[in-house]
Amino acid sequence: MKRQHRQITFTVLFLLSALLSFSQKKPATVSGHVVDENEAPLSKVTVMILGQTKGITTNDSGYFKISIPADKAFALIFTYAGRNPVQRNFLLNEGEEETVTIKMEKGEKTLPEVVVTDQRDRREAGLLRPNPKTILNLPSAVTGVESLIKIIVGSNNELTSQYSVRGGSYDENLIYVNDFEIFRPYLVRSGQQEGLSFINPEMVRNINFYNGGYQARYGDKLSSVLDIQYKKPRHFGGSAYIGILEQGLQLEGVSNNNKFTYLIGARNRSNRNLLSRQDTKGNYVPSSADLQALLTYQFSPKWQAELLSNISQTKFTLLPQSSQLTTSVFSPFFSATIGVDIFFEGREKDQYQTNMLGLSLVNQVNKRLKLKWMASRFSNDEAENVDITGAYLFGERDFDRRNATFGLIINPLGAGVFQNYARNQLTVENWNVSHKGTYENGKHSWQWGLAYDRTHIKDKLNEWEFQDSAGYALPYAPDMLRLSKVLKSNANLDINKFSGFVQDNILLGDSAHAATLTAGVRFNYNSLNGEFLISPRIGASWKPGGKKDVVFRVAAGSYQQPPFYRELRRYDGSVNTKLKAQKSWQAVAGFDYNFIGMGGRPMRWTAEAYYKNLTDVVPYDVDNVRLRYFGENNAKAYAAGIETSLFGELLKDAESWLSLGIMKTGEDIKGDFFKVYTLDSLNLPIDSMTKENGFLRRPTDRRVTIGLFLQDYLSTNKNFKLYMNLLYGTNLPYNIPNSVRFRNAAVIDPYIRCDLGFSALLLDENRSNRRSHSPFRNFENIWASLEVFNIIDRANTISYLLVRIFRIRFICCRID
Repeated sequence: MKRQHRQITFTVLFLLSALLSFSQKKPATVSGHVVDENEAPLSKVTVMILGQTKGITTNDSGYFKISIPADKAFALIFTYAGRNPVQRNFLLNEGEEETVTIKMEKGEKTLPEVVVTDQRDRREAGLLRPNPKTILNLPSAVTGVESLIKIIVGSNNELTSQYSVRGGSYDENLIYVNDFEIFRPYLVRSGQQEGLSFINPEMVRNINFYNGGYQARYGDKLSSVLDIQYKKPRHFGGSAYIGILEQGLQLEGVSNNNKFTYLIGARNRSNRNLLSRQDTKGNYVPSSADLQALLTYQFSPKWQAELLSNISQTKFTLLPQSSQLTTSVFSPFFSATIGVDIFFEGREKDQYQTNMLGLSLVNQVNKRLKLKWMASRFSNDEAENVDITGAYLFGERDFDRRNATFGLIINPLGAGVFQNYARNQLTVENWNVSHKGTYENGKHSWQWGLAYDRTHIKDKLNEWEFQDSAGYALPYAPDMLRLSKVLKSNANLDINKFSGFVQDNILLGDSAHAATLTAGVRFNYNSLNGEFLISPRIGASWKPGGKKDVVFRVAAGSYQQPPFYRELRRYDGSVNTKLKAQKSWQAVAGFDYNFIGMGGRPMRWTAEAYYKNLTDVVPYDVDNVRLRYFGENNAKAYAAGIETSLFGELLKDAESWLSLGIMKTGEDIKGDFFKVYTLDSLNLPIDSMTKENGFLRRPTDRRVTIGLFLQDYLSTNKNFKLYMNLLYGTNLPYNIPNSVRFRNAAVIDPYIRCDLGFSALLLDENRSNRRSHSPFRNFENIWASLEVFNIIDRANTISYLLVRIFRIRFICCRID
């Protein structure tokens, strides 16, 4: 028996050793010499495998030898200061050796570019600084900075540039371009009506995005700040792109005496090809165009003027024809999933025109003191014209493909007609005069600012809806015809706002044990409601000693948002001029950790936990991208969560990142009482009880959000690249109108979206091989790209079309 055990053990060991020897392939080898154009050897030439950060260098004779994996395509990159890089592709068998001679020619650029970065994004709570170049490569239905932000904060609609941050609404986000505050159109109901974002990605130099805990120097909103800085040209140049959805041209230059610079961008976009697959079939005619310019003039080393202007126009026309929707019926007695067919007549025609002009004057008094004066005018003219009638039929639909009636309603349960009518006009004009200053004094950096805004709002609202179900007009009245909703209102408001801030940024300790402390206070006065607000804010960071490169940061403070146009309007169209500002106390704590990851590549991990306590909240409902406010400060709310992001290069020069957010937000509306009835066997009420809802999910209560941006390229050719944009978000609540008991009881399914992008470099920046008469001799590079949207072919739900019918409470139709 022992002998048998020995034989078995020996056999097993022999098989294992044979398997291991078979699985361990001998690497291949590439060796050779690197020489210059005169065949002289080059020493200290860096040789590395494409996509890796570590390599070898040639010796004094220009000789090198490097081991590489066998049976796998790879590329070797040879680099040397002042010479053009060389790439060679290989595919070698196990144990194969190949000898090559590499000739490196002199390049046009003899000095590498020096990039100077600061550590502000690591010290300030909530601050993220994504690379602006990533925007141009990001595959997304809407190109822009906002699409990049959505990877971090999540999204529910790929057609809009609006976003929700840490449980806040679309109206709680500040946007600055070169210190000028930017406004959005207000009457937009859906993402398909939106045009171009104000921010032109071709003109962007820096992106600073704060998703919470931002300092007192930023304005009066509750959720986030997007601070954009445009480029300042150093020489003549430009870029152009032509796509199916969007076309653009950007030019920049500087005068001969280097005093005058210009940066001009023009864009045109049409989403017609994207909208052709909407659930509502019809003729979509969207168009959007804009023209921007940034002009600067240097009067002297101490004085500089800057002019920023924008002209933008968006038009949207829809002639709907028909729609087939998936339907859920909500009723105390009946519920089912059935089909709804709607046939339309009429037209929707919307137009939004935005103009902006800003002038700033900067005085660099000395190395310590910098003063800036600004004046700007923003105007927004919007018109909304809707007159659409829909006739609907609902019932059981035949889903059997074998039948001739496949896709048709074979058992009708009801029919009706509805008509939507709107003639709305809105004009918003905002004048701003402000001053900002900075004073450096040792380890203290003082910042202050004062601003005056005068806003004129002229609004004319004329909307009504008619609903007819089974021959009964709703709400039912036997002796008269009644409309289900009527909104008629005129508003003419002049609002004066005064605001200012002062803060001190203090640097404590040395570079090895650096700590910072930022303390400031902000004030705001609004003439509309006569409210004077004070907002103290504080933040700190600490970098402990040791080998680990980690920074801890905290922030806390008061954040208040005075009401603007949308918050003032009640559901009935009336304007509440006594509405108070929404208020919150917020706390943020987190860390920023830099480390070396796989393959010796630098990685960055950030994480933050936050809590918001909100009072004087104005509740609202979300319908697509339109917010309908209650117009009253009758709620309190909270938001709490954790956000973490991982940044790094899976391959050299191919930055990717992963974001994860976990959040819960709820609100308690005062006076939301409802009756609960006890029914007998005949479903007749015999008793009742009064209840109050308490805390419910807010419209932005998305518990889990995941965002992924991934870059990759071929192992043998870095000029062929792949980009992936993946977004996931759990379900969102949706409100059933006029139902206190079932507020936010409906659910919008989880959002999943994945887009792919491919790009190929057709012409690189090496001009030494170009002919003198080539039409492309002055081009830096030319790229070709292809984007594939929604590769998983998922129809995400944006909102619901709720149709009230006779005897049954609601039909809830999903809109994808």
